[in-house]
Amino acid sequence: MKSLISVLTIAAFTVGCSSVNTTATKPETATQAKKESSVANKLPTDEKAFVAAIKEFDKKTIVENLGEPAKAEDVRIKGTDKIVASIWEYHYINTGENGEYFPITELDFIDDKVVQVVFINHSEKNDTAKDGQVYEFPENKPQE
Repeated sequence: MKSLISVLTIAAFTVGCSSVNTTATKPETATQAKKESSVANKLPTDEKAFVAAIKEFDKKTIVENLGEPAKAEDVRIKGTDKIVASIWEYHYINTGENGEYFPITELDFIDDKVVQVVFINHSEKNDTAKDGQVYEFPENKPQE
């Protein structure tokens, strides 16, 4: 019961702390954006298509397609090594509706599946995005 409460608390925290700004900013260089986005050979770069596709991938497959994340944080159950949630950050892999790259794409996991994707237009830790949109996935319920 405690582990279920921990997972639900982590999920609520992740949803509550995430924000997104859908107005894309330009990458530092077009070459950098092209190089970083080319590793996503099986995943689309467009934000909406990416969200639709990423839910089918587990962590291993995501790493095979995107490489290791630029930043990763794991959340473990206290007193164990079991990872129950993770936050991964990639740079310049997704484009907005206008074709410009988002500086950061955040993937939030519960266990091994992506539960939320956040597109961030700023890279400053103290910067806050307003009027954003967060993509969440519905729970997969067993077929009856």
